[in-house]
Amino acid sequence: MPALSLVALVSLVSTVFAKQLDGHPPQQQHRHWAPICSGNPTNQIRGCDRYGCGNFGADRDSGKGKHGGVDVICRDGATVYAPFSGQLSGPIRFFHNGNAIDDGVQISGSGYCVKLVCIHPIRYHGQIRRGQQLGRMLPMQKVFPGIISHIHVENCDHSDPTHLLTPDVPPLPQQDSRWATVCAGNPTNEIRGCDKYGCGYYGAPRRNGKGKHRAVDVICADGATVYAPFSGQLSGPVKFFHNGNAIDDGVQIRGSGFCVKLLCIHPIRYNGAISKGQVLGKMLPMQRVFPGITSHIHIENCDHSDPTSNLERGKGRRE
Repeated sequence: MPALSLVALVSLVSTVFAKQLDGHPPQQQHRHWAPICSGNPTNQIRGCDRYGCGNFGADRDSGKGKHGGVDVICRDGATVYAPFSGQLSGPIRFFHNGNAIDDGVQISGSGYCVKLVCIHPIRYHGQIRRGQQLGRMLPMQKVFPGIISHIHVENCDHSDPTHLLTPDVPPLPQQDSRWATVCAGNPTNEIRGCDKYGCGYYGAPRRNGKGKHRAVDVICADGATVYAPFSGQLSGPVKFFHNGNAIDDGVQIRGSGFCVKLLCIHPIRYNGAISKGQVLGKMLPMQRVFPGITSHIHIENCDHSDPTSNLERGKGRRE
């Protein structure tokens, strides 16, 4: 075969192979799926709450059935991404009742086929790339108040997708060591100043100068949504006043190298795992107990050290 013809043949084969690779990337190119929900970079799976558990095979219908998918934690309204490249089809109706979360889409490609439910996709048809924006999480709290909001991820062949949900390169903890916004309406975790009841900074005088404030008071309007400052394990309840007043509630979070108590809030639950930025609960009515105070969340490190540096997110800087 002439040298020129051989070169042309090699070029043609290379071109065809490259096109096949683009259209059908082999499974070994990405051993695991990409992160599915913003705020959950490791595809953390829902634990257990009063509605059940999120792992594959968990009991359903009072033990008469099994969970055929995996519930990936996702905050209501969060951005959802494609776990792999493929072809979209849908809509997928899981509940068949038209409720606020009865929507979803299927992705087929890259050697996989999966249904993502309780999301609203940007579109139901066409191609999508791994990591490309797929849609947004629907308001699960409207349908199941207090549940750990999540995307139902179900393989089309009903096999277990758990092992595919671990990202290829887990994010390093040092990528963002600062805590997330704790209270809706206070994106920079602004600390309470001074009012007639005292001051909110760490070390402020307490008990007429006989004691010191071993916590930080983060401004939060009564009734506002409260978020987890970092990922970890919940425990509680934590009672600060021990008198059953309207704000005597709270919860502890331990994980990601931190341990903190958040008081004067009512958490969605007192136990289980929670992800950074996930809804933790709501601010209690502090004005009922201390009229005219700057309403706030009392944030106290478990070792009584100063949490101020972890709360600083940059004045006026949006992230």
